[in-house]
Amino acid sequence: MTQAAAALSLGGITFLLTVIWGGPLIQVLRLLKVGKSIRIEGPQRHFTKLGTPTMGGWLFIVPVLLMTGVLNLVSILSELTVIGQSILLPMAIMLGFALIGAFDDWLGVREGGRGEGLRGRWKFSAQVALALVAAIVLKYVLGSPDLFLPNVPEEIELGILYVPIAMFVIVGASNAVNLTDGLDGLAGLISATAFAAFGAIALLQGQVFLVRFCFTVVGAVFAFLWFNAHPAELFMGDTGSLALGATLAVVALMTGQWALLPVIAIIPVSVTVSVMLQVAYFKITKGRRLFKMAPLHNHFELSGWSETQIVQRFWLVGLLSAMVGVALALI
Repeated sequence: MTQAAAALSLGGITFLLTVIWGGPLIQVLRLLKVGKSIRIEGPQRHFTKLGTPTMGGWLFIVPVLLMTGVLNLVSILSELTVIGQSILLPMAIMLGFALIGAFDDWLGVREGGRGEGLRGRWKFSAQVALALVAAIVLKYVLGSPDLFLPNVPEEIELGILYVPIAMFVIVGASNAVNLTDGLDGLAGLISATAFAAFGAIALLQGQVFLVRFCFTVVGAVFAFLWFNAHPAELFMGDTGSLALGATLAVVALMTGQWALLPVIAIIPVSVTVSVMLQVAYFKITKGRRLFKMAPLHNHFELSGWSETQIVQRFWLVGLLSAMVGVALALI
């Protein structure tokens, strides 16, 4: 069996295993009253989602960590191969950012959903700390390539600048996916597509362990989407969105093709830029708004698009952008 076939099969197996425990997890979250709180200033139709179980990121995070750990146990424990052990980094980042998000989610739903969540500065500080560790490991332990650019045959050396750049990419991607997680199925579809794209890039580079990891994530996220499709029975919360974004960034950095991340993940990038533009325009004009509401998907929702239309159209754009990103990696 070729490496591509093995990775795709692994994604299918992970999907089946993850779907099986989705129902019981939803019941447990309902018993714990881990329900979604809704922004008062958000679109009115979102109030129907009030109380839907959140912290659903564990639905795909746990299977990904277990499957990857079990299948790569020999390579991970072996002292003979750094390549095999390299898969520990995306696993650790996924778990670390999931714990940050889970703590934030838990604080947000306590007291009947009236909790305010983790303070922004503490949340950001924890993200930066984990990103710093990841950047150092990428640069000085794993020896990941600094940067590859389309139509440039040689690796571009960044030296010590690689560390702060990698930190920015990880924290930025984590929060970008978090901002994208506002409609049923949106963040999951976009993230799965991006992981599939970087899985293809890793395959071209011969990074077998990374390919398997990427498609394990794709299979698990597809299983989550089984329960997150409109109308959603489960939300990933910050538990899932922060973990997916940070892990995607680490995968991109491991391939050295992280410059293509804004192309492959064009929707999270656009959503983030819309928030930045909205805030800047509001301050400059002393109260006027550039969009009807930010993030970007809320603007289209208030413009009359249905939630399903937004998700499907955004995903089509994301899919085409991912295809372009993989094509650029081939140049």
